[in-house]
Amino acid sequence: MVPYTSYGGPGWVRVLARVLLAPPHTQPGELRLGRGWRRFLTAGAAGVPVVVDLPGLRHTLSSGRGGYVDEVLSADLPPGWRMAQVGAAGRRPSTVPIRVVDPAARLGVLSDIDDTVMVTALPRPLLAAWNTFVRHETHRRPVRGMASLFGAVLADHPDAPVFYLSTGPWNVAPVLEQFLRRNAYPPGPLLMTDWGPTTEGWFRSGQEHKRSELRRLLDEHPELRWLLVGDDGQHDPQLYAEVVAAAPERVRAVAIRQLSPAEQVRTHGTPDPLPENPPHREHARGHDEVRAADGFGLLSALRDRGLLGAD
Repeated sequence: MVPYTSYGGPGWVRVLARVLLAPPHTQPGELRLGRGWRRFLTAGAAGVPVVVDLPGLRHTLSSGRGGYVDEVLSADLPPGWRMAQVGAAGRRPSTVPIRVVDPAARLGVLSDIDDTVMVTALPRPLLAAWNTFVRHETHRRPVRGMASLFGAVLADHPDAPVFYLSTGPWNVAPVLEQFLRRNAYPPGPLLMTDWGPTTEGWFRSGQEHKRSELRRLLDEHPELRWLLVGDDGQHDPQLYAEVVAAAPERVRAVAIRQLSPAEQVRTHGTPDPLPENPPHREHARGHDEVRAADGFGLLSALRDRGLLGAD
């Protein structure tokens, strides 16, 4: 059982985990933090009975396609960081950390990962493959100032939950958690995708994954307004603009890291942002989007606009 950081709210939790086939006596840490390409040589076990033990409650369910567990369960947990036990039938359970969002919280933070909190240079094929399959986590570089930005936000809103949204595969989630922890980013659930083809086709839609998870978070936490953090190397500005257009009252601010011309070339082949990502955009509520080259610049811009601080 490989647990993933999960989350919830009053009366419910969304439990995320995966059941993998492994040789006898394999330790969970070997599957979670295996180096490079070994993380992708895993076999999910579908249809395995899974027991989720929450304080005062036990749920029994089955792992789905690819061995994944992604279930919303009833629970009665106070706000903050809580723990649950999740185990495949007949095996020692694993501990799953759960962030229970405080109903009194008014701000949520959702951040992209690649080239937003971590220098990735995706999707240039050879470099992307090297970063994903070979390079060790300790060699990854954080984006300058982004941890300071998140720290400043949480200083003003200590109860704000932080979510990390990525088109990357679940296989690398434990390593990303280690990277975030080592570089002083706040802990939070990672919302990733499966690795490999779907039942509908050979390739997954990263945009649709992000779009659906954004909609889900807005529906699950109607009390929150959001700080949406991303970069202009791919489609974050476009996706966030859709959220602002559909529900402007739900977005506190949009913070976009501007990639350098060299980084733009590495991500999509030209030195300019994608055509749908103009250099600056003002949304329906006015100046709710800021752009800068790093986290320090974004932090300064948010403060200058009065978009950072308690309501």
